[in-house]
Amino acid sequence: MMIADPSKLRIELYPTEILRTKAPETELGDEVKAVAERMVELMVMAEGIGLAAPQIGLSWRLFVAHVPRHPDDEDPDALAPSTTEHPQAFLNPEIIEFSKDLEPFEEGCLSLPGIRGEVRRPSSVVMRATMMDGTVQEFSATGLLARCWQHEIDHLDGVMILDKMSQLSRLKNRAKIKSLEKARKR
Repeated sequence: MMIADPSKLRIELYPTEILRTKAPETELGDEVKAVAERMVELMVMAEGIGLAAPQIGLSWRLFVAHVPRHPDDEDPDALAPSTTEHPQAFLNPEIIEFSKDLEPFEEGCLSLPGIRGEVRRPSSVVMRATMMDGTVQEFSATGLLARCWQHEIDHLDGVMILDKMSQLSRLKNRAKIKSLEKARKR
């Protein structure tokens, strides 16, 4: 694995090539743990709820997420959580079960500043991942947390919301997308 000084890592913007590259399985080590901590800092500074390693220029299967609890958002009848108590890091995550429904919701992305679009995703998922203590665990989520996990795992596979958003959302964002592409060429 290649690693830079975690303090120098920053969020990469579209159309950076690594955002379109599938990340390989990643081995847990001290470097991964240090990078996960830095990713949480970057995610919080950017006011995001998730951040994947390719978004900071590393082709690793690692993401962090934190969907804070808001009293208005809680559904006491939910079968799985839709929020987290604190930021979590997931290594080599995979969705092992999806609900059959597809719910539309407007998503944004830290690598696509100013761009938001409607994306349809399953409303609940079960994910398996390696935690920073080396244990492999399974988690269930619904709502925004399930959506966040799916969005971040898409990043690990080189997929962005641009690939999944509705045609109308793509049209509405066309000028902003072109602007990011032009800025990259400079």
